[in-house]
Amino acid sequence: MTFIRTYKKYLTRAAILWAASLALCLLAYVILVRPQDNSDKRLERTLAEQKELYASAQRAAKQETRIQLNDEIGRLRDRVNGFVIDLEEATALTFDISQIGNRENLASLSVMTRAKPGAGRRSLAGKAQSDAKQISENHIDVKFSAGFQQFAAFMNALERHRPVLFIDEFKISLSPQNDSVYQVTLDVAALIRKQQNNDTAGEASTKSLSAKI
Repeated sequence: MTFIRTYKKYLTRAAILWAASLALCLLAYVILVRPQDNSDKRLERTLAEQKELYASAQRAAKQETRIQLNDEIGRLRDRVNGFVIDLEEATALTFDISQIGNRENLASLSVMTRAKPGAGRRSLAGKAQSDAKQISENHIDVKFSAGFQQFAAFMNALERHRPVLFIDEFKISLSPQNDSVYQVTLDVAALIRKQQNNDTAGEASTKSLSAKI
């Protein structure tokens, strides 16, 4: 009997120790391991979110860069169009100049187109020279009589004209009949974009499309 009681006490103590050990293990898991697992999971989620934000920022930066480049291309194209006009629009230049002259009340106004092949004084060097082959000059002879104020106002209006008009030469002399009237002859030039054939136009369209980002 004494042996049995001693054995039961041993089993009871062993069970208590085992239960206490299990409780300590569970407590250690709850206090130490589980928070660490949760922290790792939160860290993984945060890292994934940061990666997604970084990827989104990269996509946005690329899109913004494309928009900026296309805007810059558009501005450059507008600047070029301010100097060069298409062939079919060239006929309107004489009308524009006549309208300006009439507005300034120029007397004996004559506006006549004179063809002048080549790029003239505005020929380009280097790579731009090949591009200049697509551009020609149209020259317009302008003759009129006017007072000095009218002459200055007319020249100012020509300078503000868009597309740009170039004054290649001008001659001014006093009228034999009136000391306050000047006789003026101007050589006005404009840059004209040559009409392209189908192959050249196709190539230009391809270049234009390739310039788009």
